[in-house]
Amino acid sequence: MTPVIPDTATIKVSSQPSSNAPPAIQADTLSRVVPLGERQLTILDNVSLTVAEGETLAIVGASGSGKTTLLGLLAGLDRPNHGSVAWHGETVSSLSEDALAKRRQGAIGFVFQSFQLLPALTALENVMLPLELAGANDAQTRAQDWLNRVGLGERVDHLPKQLSGGEQQRVAIARAFVASPSIVFADEPTGNLDTDTGAEVVELMFTLNREQGTTLVLVTHDLELASRCHRMVRLARGKVI
Repeated sequence: MTPVIPDTATIKVSSQPSSNAPPAIQADTLSRVVPLGERQLTILDNVSLTVAEGETLAIVGASGSGKTTLLGLLAGLDRPNHGSVAWHGETVSSLSEDALAKRRQGAIGFVFQSFQLLPALTALENVMLPLELAGANDAQTRAQDWLNRVGLGERVDHLPKQLSGGEQQRVAIARAFVASPSIVFADEPTGNLDTDTGAEVVELMFTLNREQGTTLVLVTHDLELASRCHRMVRLARGKVI
């Protein structure tokens, strides 16, 4: 039976973390404009938001509303034309590419709709990757432990093509959390999964989030998933509404 998605006006979200917590993310007047022929297309228009330490935030909106662009700016994967992004009080949107990449190591985790696993690496090697980039000398042990935690302890030697979509997303979640990041960004984490598998992946992601005390920012079109977060931000035509 198809689940009934509640009207947005009646969605209840859990209480927010204490307002005394220092902000994990501070975005001020973000704008993103791209050329479109002889014109310019405004994807994001003067967006500001604060995400508290340990908070879970859902970014929702129709296709083309700018939500994935906003996530990319918050995560430092793209640059704003105007405005700034800070993580834990440090402005990162003005850092050089090398400095930003170094700043992300071990501090930021990512979960993507398309999994983004390296096809030539095994599940274990994919999870080890962020630890190896950070110079950890116990990468294999920690990666094995995280694959055990996400229920894939027996699939460590499998390539992504040998795993189901749900299993690939579990590997991606293990990779996102393995370095104990302070912030995890997720872009449509259940978008390529069936309903039952998506529900399992969501439960796993929120469980790990609570256990690790991370800040979680996710983009989703699923209002049931969004309602599990402390807060929702809705975008329309590049503006917060």
